[in-house]
Amino acid sequence: MLENCILLSLFAKENLARMSAEQLNRYDRLINEPSNDWDIYYWATEAKPTPAEFDTDVMAMLREFAKNRNREQRLRQPDLEYLFEPPR
Repeated sequence: MLENCILLSLFAKENLARMSAEQLNRYDRLINEPSNDWDIYYWATEAKPTPAEFDTDVMAMLREFAKNRNREQRLRQPDLEYLFEPPR
């Protein structure tokens, strides 16, 4: 679904390069194991409680990112060039 594509791809751009191997594994599990993409969106936006098995530091980071406290325009996925940039 588009909402998750935008949310998760922008989150990835901002966070993956500085995540530990354990966090990357938890992120991979989060985006691949739930059978319903809406669940991830509802958990990230706190519309529904996150199940214990996915309520990790990575989910906390995603929930904080979803709040968009800086009021950034998030209208599309980032260009993939960020994959080749050095981490910030």
